[in-house]
Amino acid sequence: CPVRFQQFHLSFYFLHSYFFNMLSSASSRMLSFAKLTLGGHVASSVGSRFFQQRGFFSAVPCVASSSTHGSCSTGALVRAFSSSGAGGVLVPASLPDLPYDYSALEPAISADIMKLHHSKHHQTYVTNFNATMEKVLDAQAKGDTAAAIALQGAVKFNGGGHVNHSIFWQNLCPVKDFTPPEGALLSAINDEFGSLDAFQTKFAATAAGVQGSGWGWLGYDKATGRLAITTTANQDPCVTTGLVPLLGVDVWEHAYYLQYKNVRPDYLKAVWDVVNWKDVATKLEHAKA
Repeated sequence: CPVRFQQFHLSFYFLHSYFFNMLSSASSRMLSFAKLTLGGHVASSVGSRFFQQRGFFSAVPCVASSSTHGSCSTGALVRAFSSSGAGGVLVPASLPDLPYDYSALEPAISADIMKLHHSKHHQTYVTNFNATMEKVLDAQAKGDTAAAIALQGAVKFNGGGHVNHSIFWQNLCPVKDFTPPEGALLSAINDEFGSLDAFQTKFAATAAGVQGSGWGWLGYDKATGRLAITTTANQDPCVTTGLVPLLGVDVWEHAYYLQYKNVRPDYLKAVWDVVNWKDVATKLEHAKA
């Protein structure tokens, strides 16, 4: 089934590309960059092998996070899946530390929500992603393409959940550290949306309109050099829309229900008080590079 096999490659490509976009600000802590081509698409990728056997992929996705390194501000380097030496020993994904306390985003987001969201929900995505990738590697090692294809949905969902939440934590900051957007970021927002208020109104309305669970995104379109608002369903990464993620807001009910019940617009109004615009600006800078 060559068409399904190609779709399998592309599904992995989109997820990997999302990781790679996150990593652009942490090149000094990464291995050398290589070029990965899948189905005509090219992405910058981190050196270590993702699949050791048969050259299935030549790169490893990982989440770089350091309080001193640009947009990556969630603690120590987190390797999603990489090889250790020639033997190809997997280093699994792990839950990133937060650069602030669970209570630091109050009153916008309660400590109870943050603790549950980070330590339970995000951890579940990490755990399930690791387990799924073990199955993918096993299937690939056995040459069982059908089994590997059957796992692509779980890879996208759990891997996307890990990537999306890692971006989300970086995109937030304590109220005391909040500063409004400025410089190139503010200019880009004004050029595209007219004003910051207009952008926030449009973003909130778009994210509130997500049916069921998903994410609201501010992304950068490399082809046009412009900002754009988009949404993704479930845990689909922003890269599947063709945009580089700058700001992601989780609109799954677990992100707000304990505090805001079913009133998603109230949550989307409050979240602006804790957006880390410095992180968004850094992501924009690297997206343009």
